[in-house]
Amino acid sequence: MPENPLLRETWDRPFELPPFDEITEDDFAPAYDFAIEKTRADIQAIAENPEQPDFANTIEAMERADRLLDRIGGVFWNLSGVDSTDGIEALERELSPRLTAFESEVLMNPRLFARVEDLTARGDALDLTDEQRRVLELYFKMFVRAGAALDAEGRERLAAIMERLAELGTAFSQNLLADERDWTMELSEPDLEGCPDFVRSAAEQAARERKRDGFIMTLSRSQIVPFLQNCPRRDLRKQAYEAWIARGRNGGETDNREIIGEVLALREERARLLGYDSYAEYRLEPEMAKSPPAVRELLMAVWAPARAAAMNDAMRLEALMHGDGVSGDLQAWDWHFYSERLRRQDHDFDEADVKPFLELERMIEACFDCANRLFGLTFTPVGVPLYHPDVRAWDVRRNGRHLAVFLGDYFARPSKRSGAWCSRFRPQSRLDGDVRPIVFNACNFSKARDGEPCLLNVDDARTLFHEFGHALHAMLSDVTYAFISGTNVALDFVELPSQLFEHWFFVPEVIERFARHVESDEPMPGDLVERLLAAQNFDQGFRSVEFTASALVDLAFHERSAPADPMDREAEVLREIGMPDAISMRHASPHFAHVFSGDGYASGYYSYMWSEVMDADAFEAFKEAGSPFDPDVAQRLHDHILSAGGSREATELYTAFRGRLPGVDALLKKRGFAPENARDLDQ
Repeated sequence: MPENPLLRETWDRPFELPPFDEITEDDFAPAYDFAIEKTRADIQAIAENPEQPDFANTIEAMERADRLLDRIGGVFWNLSGVDSTDGIEALERELSPRLTAFESEVLMNPRLFARVEDLTARGDALDLTDEQRRVLELYFKMFVRAGAALDAEGRERLAAIMERLAELGTAFSQNLLADERDWTMELSEPDLEGCPDFVRSAAEQAARERKRDGFIMTLSRSQIVPFLQNCPRRDLRKQAYEAWIARGRNGGETDNREIIGEVLALREERARLLGYDSYAEYRLEPEMAKSPPAVRELLMAVWAPARAAAMNDAMRLEALMHGDGVSGDLQAWDWHFYSERLRRQDHDFDEADVKPFLELERMIEACFDCANRLFGLTFTPVGVPLYHPDVRAWDVRRNGRHLAVFLGDYFARPSKRSGAWCSRFRPQSRLDGDVRPIVFNACNFSKARDGEPCLLNVDDARTLFHEFGHALHAMLSDVTYAFISGTNVALDFVELPSQLFEHWFFVPEVIERFARHVESDEPMPGDLVERLLAAQNFDQGFRSVEFTASALVDLAFHERSAPADPMDREAEVLREIGMPDAISMRHASPHFAHVFSGDGYASGYYSYMWSEVMDADAFEAFKEAGSPFDPDVAQRLHDHILSAGGSREATELYTAFRGRLPGVDALLKKRGFAPENARDLDQ
C-alpha cells in the first residue's frame, strides 16, 4: 500500500506546507482512522496516568494528543470549503458525526475530567504562569460545558445530541452549496443592455467556467449584487433576487427548513441538560456580552435609528422608481438598483468610475503595505504546489524572522462555498519549539476574462481588508499553547481585528498610493477620493437593518423554547420589529450558514456589531494620536490584541489596549446615526 502523505512525520515542503500535489481524496479516510485511534490511545494514557496530575502530564499532554488529528483536519476541512467534490462531501457526511462522537468521548471521559478538576482545585498552589492559569481555566470550562459533570445517562444523551447536530450542520452546508452551485440564469446580449462592462465580464467568465457559451448569472454575492445594482430590467432583477433569497428553501432534497427545526430543538435540549434556561444563555456565558438581554439592548439601540434611516431612504427610492414610470411599491429587487442611482445623485459616485482603480493585485499590495507600516511585516511569494491554481502563498517575516505563511484564495468557483472567511492549516504555538502558523483567506471575487486584471468594487475591497485583519490576528499570534492562539478568542471579540483593519482601506494616503488606474497607473483623482469617502455611510440604514434583523432572529430562535415552526417565528420577529417591506434579512434562516452550518455563530451573529463598537473606538485611538500609522498605538494593538490570542479575557485585552471599554455611541457615530441611549460594553 502506498505511503499516506497525510501521516508523514514531517512534510518536505517549504515551511512544512501540506503536500497538496500528493494528497488524494482516498488518503483522508485511512489517515483519520489511524489518527483517531492514536489520539484515543494517547488520551487514555493521560487519563490512566498513575502520577498525580500536574500541568505537564495532563494539560500539555492533551495539547499534544490531538496534533495529528488537527493536522489532517486542517487540510480536509479547509478543502471541503474551498474546493469540494462529491467524494469530499461524502466523506464529510461520514466524518462530521464520527469526529463529534470522538470529541464527546474525550471530553466526557470521567477519569480525564477528574484530573482537570483536581488541577483546577489546586490551581493556587501550583507554580503556573499567567498563560497556564488561563489555559487551565478554559480547559475546565470546556469539559464542564461539554457535559463532563453530568451523570452517565446525561452524558450519553448529550453525546447523541452532539452527533446528530454534526450530521445536521453538514447537511445544511451541503444543501446550501448545492443550491448555490446548481442555479444559473442564462442571459443574452439584450438582457445586459445598460449594464456596465464589469457586470458583462463577470457573467461571461461565469459561463466560461461552466464550459458554456454566452453569459450566465450565478448566486455568488460578488456577481449578483452588482447585477442587482446595475441591471435596468426589473423582471431579471426579480428573478435573480428571488433565487438568491430562496437558497435552502426550494423544496426537495436540498431544503433546509426541517433541519432548522430539529437543530433548534436539539440545542434547547442540550442547554437544559447542562442546566441553562435557553441555548442563548448557554452560548453567551463565555462571551463578552454574557447574556441575551445585553445582546438585545445593543441590537435595539441600533435598530431604531437604522430603521428610521432606511424608511427615509425607501421613500426617496420609490420616488425615483415612480419617475421611471414603474407604479406600485418599492420591492426588495428594486432597492439595490435605485439605491445605486441615488448614490450617483447624492454623491456623484458610481462604482463604474471606481472599479478601474481597485485592481485586486494593488489591493493585496495595499493590505501588505499597511501591515508593514503598522507591524513591520514583509510578504515574499512562495513557489510551491497548492490545492488550486488560483491560490497563492507568501512567506511572512519581520526583521528577517519567519512569522507565518499566508495563502490567498480570491476567486469564486462552483466548488467553493459562498462568502469570505479566514482559516488556518496550522496554528501557532511555542509548546514544542516555535511553530509558526499557516493562514489563509478565502474570498469569492468574480474572475476577469483570461489575461485581464480582476477589478473590485468597494465592498469587495472592504472584504479583502476585513479578512486580512483576521489573518493578521492569526499570523501575529505569540502564545505558548495552540488552544488559545490566534483567533481562539471570545466570539464577540474575534471580529475586532478584521473590522478594525477595514478602516485602512479608507485612509486617504492608502487610496492615493494604491488605488491607481489599471491602464494609466494614474492615482484616483482627488475629487473621486472625496466622493468615495463621503459615500462611506451611504445606504447605511439598509445595511444596518438587514444585518440587525438577522441578528435579532438568531437571538429569538435561541433565547426561549424552540419554535414549532421556525419560519413562522422568523416572520413573527420581523413583524414585531417593523421590518421594512422592501428589505430582506441579510441571511434568511434556510441559508443562514453562520447559525445552522454549525454552532459557530449560533446566538452569536450579533458579535459583528459588538466588535464594531470596539473597532470604531479602536480606530479613534489612531486618530487621537494624529496618524493611522502611529507606531505607539500600533504597538499597543499588536501587544494587547493581535499577538495575545485568548491569553486573557477579552475585556482585559481591550482595556489594556485602550484604557477603557467603549460605549455604543462610537458605533452609532461611525454609521452616521445619532448617539442616543449610549452605554458601555461592561454595563
